[in-house]
Amino acid sequence: MQANADIPVFEPHAETNSIKKGLDEAGCAIILDAQSLASTQQVRNELFDSMDLTYLQDQDSPEEFYPAKTRRLPALLARSESVQGMATDPTINALCEHHLSDNCDRFQLHVSVAVNIGPGAREQVLHREEDAFPFFELPRPNLVIATMWAMNDFTHSNGATLLVPGSHRWSADRQARPDEVAQADMPEGSVLIWLGGTLHAAGANNSNEWRYGIILSYSLGWLRQEENQYLNLPPALAKNMPNEVRELVGYPMHGSLGFYDRDIAKI
Repeated sequence: MQANADIPVFEPHAETNSIKKGLDEAGCAIILDAQSLASTQQVRNELFDSMDLTYLQDQDSPEEFYPAKTRRLPALLARSESVQGMATDPTINALCEHHLSDNCDRFQLHVSVAVNIGPGAREQVLHREEDAFPFFELPRPNLVIATMWAMNDFTHSNGATLLVPGSHRWSADRQARPDEVAQADMPEGSVLIWLGGTLHAAGANNSNEWRYGIILSYSLGWLRQEENQYLNLPPALAKNMPNEVRELVGYPMHGSLGFYDRDIAKI
């Protein structure tokens, strides 16, 4: 396994069309220094109290999908104004438009979770973001795009994300060989993007440090979101958010789907 083997890596302010092409071909890409170190520190500050209170399971079971020794914190848009800005990042939104708009009128926020992987956490099993929709046969149409923002350096030793470039085009009977798995080493402030059909997993943390990332994923506007955005960002909070955030969460209708009574919702 090699760092970033076959994962396209782009400098800040790279042309969006180049990133689109790299993502099309490999099913994953990295944009270096997508936000400043001051910005990542601000995000950590805004989430610190909530993350500190998050349950940490110490005992691991290999049968469990989620490894132990990891803190997972959802509902990030309600907890952090800075994360709202990350979720509406223009480059990421342009990639979502490119990869998802053929299959929907509008895309929506699918998941918002801060993931802090502790020392000793095992490697996660390879999976696809779109596995929640098994009635689509592999390879599926583009249903989901995911991002992982590095809140500190991602390295081989501390559990940088594992990916299988090209696997977004594989059929169900195609299994990944060890030499096809790449690891997304990247410095703090970078962002990893992958298509929902790309095999990926959290790496094992064999270091003495925590590996802190923020997952923001996006899906077709007519799909059921994996995270219940309307409970994690209820109308009482959403009404005070910018229109861009409310729209991203999925409050507007998608065609004939999602009608509601404004007097009851009060939004």
